[in-house]
Amino acid sequence: MHPAVSEIEVSQQEAGRRLDAFVAAQIPELSRSAAERLVASGHILIGGRPAKPSYKVRPGERVTVSVPPPEPTEILPEAIPLDILYEDSDLVVINKPRGMVVHPAAGAHSGTLVNAVLAHCDDLSGIGGEERPGIVHRLDKDTSGVMVVAKSDRAHRDLARQIQARSAKRRYHALLWGDPAFETRTVEAAIGRHPVDRKKMAVLPELGRLRSRPALTEIRILERFGDMALAEARLQTGRTHQIRVHTAHIGHPVVGDPVYGGAREIRGPGRRNRGWLARLLQRLSALEGQMLHAHTLTFFHPVTGEEMSFSAPMPEDMASLLRLLREGADL
Repeated sequence: MHPAVSEIEVSQQEAGRRLDAFVAAQIPELSRSAAERLVASGHILIGGRPAKPSYKVRPGERVTVSVPPPEPTEILPEAIPLDILYEDSDLVVINKPRGMVVHPAAGAHSGTLVNAVLAHCDDLSGIGGEERPGIVHRLDKDTSGVMVVAKSDRAHRDLARQIQARSAKRRYHALLWGDPAFETRTVEAAIGRHPVDRKKMAVLPELGRLRSRPALTEIRILERFGDMALAEARLQTGRTHQIRVHTAHIGHPVVGDPVYGGAREIRGPGRRNRGWLARLLQRLSALEGQMLHAHTLTFFHPVTGEEMSFSAPMPEDMASLLRLLREGADL
């Protein structure tokens, strides 16, 4: 595959910009860092000659941009079935199942969402110089629900900007322990790496020797079952384990969370309904992850600007647990 070559003339309005910034502005598919790498590697020329990324372009100069084809990623494609909610040439929206890791990492080199997307997509363009899908946001291994994956640098940059600017809306359904004494609550508490257990996150002071980042979660109670409550959580930031850490912080951890949950006493609807209580305890003991589901994702298409919204049904174990709780509420 030959490089894609573009020739751009510098206008009076664009004069004085750094070469890498000028090229990134003229070619939306290229990020500023990608343009900088192309300049440094001699793929961007001024009047046929190489220049530095910091070179200030002048009116009338002709800039030649040669974008090499993306290099194959080291991550191998795997033919894993995907629940595709929507797909076009710029992005793919997926309902991620519980138990699937999003990106290969230590201990999970295969069977990930990225492995599956690589096998599914035959129209990936280069992201960071590699032929790979762009992970805009992540879900924990045992959190199910809606995710959007970018197919190009341009889509990746715009979707990431929307996540950061909070114009992309993420809504989760979470089954919480206890009976919260609120209908709505905003949890604003900084999150950082746990000072002792490095596999966990924790609410930490924003200042001081422990590094943390601001985090904000909006929580609204949808249904109450005495021992548990179904809530909608809206992310205003995107910290690792944010909903799980924040709900545990306020005393109502996510049911089934093996890291931040802990055991809880089940009172049930009364002695006459021991059969129902036994079924509930059996169902709880069989859970294989936290009852947290990314229900709805709303964003603006990175190319057309159209507002798009996607929802995914709860996984069956979560839905069946809710049906059982509703049955108990009627006893």
